[in-house]
Amino acid sequence: MAYLGRSVDQSFFFGASPEIKARAKALRKRMTWCEKVLWQVLRKNQRYYLYFRRQHPIARFIVDFYCHELRLVVEIDGGYHNSRAQQEKDLNRTAALESFGIEVIRFTNEEIMKNLRKVSNNIDEEVKNRLNRNEPHPSPPLSSTTA
Repeated sequence: MAYLGRSVDQSFFFGASPEIKARAKALRKRMTWCEKVLWQVLRKNQRYYLYFRRQHPIARFIVDFYCHELRLVVEIDGGYHNSRAQQEKDLNRTAALESFGIEVIRFTNEEIMKNLRKVSNNIDEEVKNRLNRNEPHPSPPLSSTTA
């Protein structure tokens, strides 16, 4: 049984340490305004029976939103992401996540504040594209009623 736990950890958290998991849990309690707004969109619109998780630990990183079934990360970049040093860190972080077969899409705080519908549509398009490429995804839940 312990082996199963390790295999789930590797595929779901990619070996994130207990410290990273604890930090992710703390971050879920103090999300930014833009994260809260986008979370409401992602959690209310559980399209295609796919689920996003917020402040999800992956290896040594904590991503803003993660859909494990599609291996898709959605990141929200605040103003500090405009600095050259942070942009380089973001590129390295994206490359590390991509090495796990995870795709990263980014939006700015401004995009979320000014045009949330467009951000939502862009995420939906990416989900559709990944589904059309035959990415693995869960089956819809079985009906509890019989015909």
